[in-house]
Amino acid sequence: MIPSPASPAPSPGGSGAPRPRPLRLLLAYPALALYAIISLYPFLWMVSGAFKDGAEILAGGHLVPAHPTLETLARTWGRLRFFDYFLNSLLVTGLTVFGVLAVYSLASYAFAVLDFPGRRLLLWFFVALLFVPGITVLLPVVILEDKLGLLGTHVGLVLPFVNGTAPLAVLLLTNAFRTVPKEMRDAARVDGAGEPRIFWRVYLPLARPTLITVGVLTAVPTWNEYVLTRVSLNEESRYTLPLALESLANGTVTHYNEIMAGSLIIVVPVILLFAALQRYFVTGLTGAVKE
Repeated sequence: MIPSPASPAPSPGGSGAPRPRPLRLLLAYPALALYAIISLYPFLWMVSGAFKDGAEILAGGHLVPAHPTLETLARTWGRLRFFDYFLNSLLVTGLTVFGVLAVYSLASYAFAVLDFPGRRLLLWFFVALLFVPGITVLLPVVILEDKLGLLGTHVGLVLPFVNGTAPLAVLLLTNAFRTVPKEMRDAARVDGAGEPRIFWRVYLPLARPTLITVGVLTAVPTWNEYVLTRVSLNEESRYTLPLALESLANGTVTHYNEIMAGSLIIVVPVILLFAALQRYFVTGLTGAVKE
């Protein structure tokens, strides 16, 4: 078929021609791959050590176990007493996540929607707390909890954890609430809805991915927290899993393969949580920071 004279010939730079990739992308991919390898190697070493015996873990030098065994995991499971401390970790983590979502979703709604004096200054104050290392306030927190009679209790852990998550939670949730069209709030007010109902029925459902993201970002560090837990808790019956892992190293001989196995056992719930909520996590994170 002879082409019509009216149809222009495709130009080399037209939309059909492949566009060359920028140099920065060609440099970014190898850098990201190298970073991923460096980040994953300690985790892979931990998994490998959990399936080695004592002699092989001390020999080192190879990542893949020469004689993999489940005996290390079975023995560590018994020594770790997982279920004795799992409920403590679950209680502290669950209360912390609930407190963060309950308190800072309301605060973020106020920052994003309501108009009150000093709103911008107070928001920037919360954001500035992101740059304050948590270890710098450890001693004041311990002294305050001791005076309040909360030191050594699970409540004494939950309150600092909730407070420490404030900057990130407020930043993400405020940006998420700002993406909700104002017309939806105005329509709800015309229908007679007050601020509590607008918050509960309009803003919270639309910000669900960001709420899940904040929940995951709160649960993971709370589950793995060691420093404040070590300083606060003295009774073994209240120990969380990181303190139970520490007990594996308290002995005449340190069995590094059992420490690796204990670390693997503790980190599995976190991996399962992230795997189950990964889709919401990615959506909520990108939606909250796109502005």
